[in-house]
Amino acid sequence: MKVLFASAEVAPFSKAGGLADVVGSLPKYIEKDAQIAIFTPLHGCIDVEKYGIKELENSEMWLTFGNQGHKFRLFMCKLPDTDINVFFVHNDWYFTCFKEVYPKWLDTRYEHERYIAFSLAVMEYAKLLNFRADIIHANDWHTAMIPVYLKSNYKYDDYWNKTKTVFEIHNLAYQGVWFEDVLDFANMRKDIVYNEWGVEHYGKVNWMKGAINYSDKIVTVSPAYAREILTGEYGEGMDYTLRGAEWKLCGILNGIDYNIFNPKKDKYIAKKYDVKTVENKEENKKALCEKFSLAYNPERPLIACISRLVEQKGFDLIRDSQDAMKNTNADYVFLGSGNKDYENLLIWLSNNSGNIRAYVGYNAELANLIYAASDFYLMPSKFEPCGLSQLIAMRYGSLPIVRATGGLEDTVTGYPLNDSTGFKFWSYNGFDMMQAVNCALDVYKDKYTFNAMRKTAMEADFSWKKSSKEYLKMYKELIENNG
Repeated sequence: MKVLFASAEVAPFSKAGGLADVVGSLPKYIEKDAQIAIFTPLHGCIDVEKYGIKELENSEMWLTFGNQGHKFRLFMCKLPDTDINVFFVHNDWYFTCFKEVYPKWLDTRYEHERYIAFSLAVMEYAKLLNFRADIIHANDWHTAMIPVYLKSNYKYDDYWNKTKTVFEIHNLAYQGVWFEDVLDFANMRKDIVYNEWGVEHYGKVNWMKGAINYSDKIVTVSPAYAREILTGEYGEGMDYTLRGAEWKLCGILNGIDYNIFNPKKDKYIAKKYDVKTVENKEENKKALCEKFSLAYNPERPLIACISRLVEQKGFDLIRDSQDAMKNTNADYVFLGSGNKDYENLLIWLSNNSGNIRAYVGYNAELANLIYAASDFYLMPSKFEPCGLSQLIAMRYGSLPIVRATGGLEDTVTGYPLNDSTGFKFWSYNGFDMMQAVNCALDVYKDKYTFNAMRKTAMEADFSWKKSSKEYLKMYKELIENNG
């Protein structure tokens, strides 16, 4: 079985969110059962020398989009600690010219051109390498063009006639929407794809809708999110289309790589620990308090939040609850970047409160220390397809305080149920969020209950072992149904 993964980002080479972690981890767990190739753009932020990324001989390729030719080259290295080939599509006009995976303030049409070019290059380079995939696993709107290309431009290409496509929705909010003229750039025939059972959605091209319609299987990153996106509340205007494709929709919970996220081996934290030596966690709390000029007090809990600063992540609730947060008997540490309004809010709170601190930006080493130092981890998401932060937090013994939506509902067992691993609230408002926070602070005083929950959280298994088996089963079923 051959599986081709296509993604805009792949950890550890490039990362902006959880998508990179998934595509950088899942293939490791199916490597024994499948021959795998991963394709991703060669972004300018990727450290070519660090990872030993080399250009393949005779890889130069010209592809025409609209009436203009573009030159591509192909680079390759191994995914660390595996024998999996990762191929990097090089293009100076679209990828290597940027030091970010998703540069801010890009013209929308140009952004569409970038991923149309990448998707077609993936198809052509796979043929050039003679990697005839049984399954192409496309991720989010950036590679949603691949299932569309397969059923249009490559419909009568014998090379791809038995290839099945899996389209994974990591976040339905980003669908890839633009005017129909972008189809001319993609060299797709409008009479074939620009209709309601193709890519047309309310008078515009919607690449995610095209992938939903043309792919053989649709998968989301948690079972709860698969159910939620069928509703008007979470469907982002795509719920009607998804209900029509419900027969091929499923949810498989994301996992995390415990070889990477492991407080017993983490070289970025002040003191290593595991479930048997969890008392060493306090040394990390001391280190973080010193770093953020907070007075260390073992009886005063520390609540953390590491996140993109966007509306989806619930920062409106932080704004609404800022006075209540200032008056709780706890310290708060935030790490993240994104919306300028939220960045300015956190900077203001950091400068004008005694118990709230923020680092605006992203620092991977600091993130690990925050996980290791915190007692609780706050995720008040408006919606959450899966979420990886709560899984990492539990592994580091930081109990999640979450809004019960999507993957947060699937992964956190709320207090006071048996085997509780965290705290939940349901309504999207600041009052309910602070009720959950106060409940957590009360439990913190009861050390027996708190330590029991911490132990349960640290021992919870959200590795890729179980999830990878479900992906393999899905791939095999698609291939067997091919006849």
